[in-house]
Amino acid sequence: MKITLITVGKIKEAYLKSAIAEYSKRPSAYCKLEIIEVADEKTPEQRSDHQTQGILSKEAERILKAVKEDSFVITLEIEGIQLSSEEFAEKMENLAVSGVSHITFIIGGSLGLGAEVRKRADFSLSFSKMTFPHQLMRVILLEQIYRSYRIIAGEPYHK
Repeated sequence: MKITLITVGKIKEAYLKSAIAEYSKRPSAYCKLEIIEVADEKTPEQRSDHQTQGILSKEAERILKAVKEDSFVITLEIEGIQLSSEEFAEKMENLAVSGVSHITFIIGGSLGLGAEVRKRADFSLSFSKMTFPHQLMRVILLEQIYRSYRIIAGEPYHK
């Protein structure tokens, strides 16, 4: 299985870089992992709805250029479906069994995801009704991907 993580913006904080590096290594026994960072748009504090839509559209264009046609796309969205770790593992396993060989996860920028990206999604996933920094979501998602492979393999994991 190939897993691609498409994210908006660069990580600046050393502690997040370290955690991402650690959780990027862990699933290597189970899948091939690639992380693609696309540039984020400058987001002024005071902006109109029109400016917000423009920012989301520009980021969406960059994201969609990185998505492979044959990939099953999972977007991370507050409005998405919430799954337990076991349900997430089952989803991953069912995709593999059904012949999906490439899953692309998409994490938007500080404003979320543009409509164009949400339309491309095959599945929308939510980790919580709470809002998390998009940089931190990389770590959380990578940990859950690793955890799902451990669950699928019947290997112990921390509950």
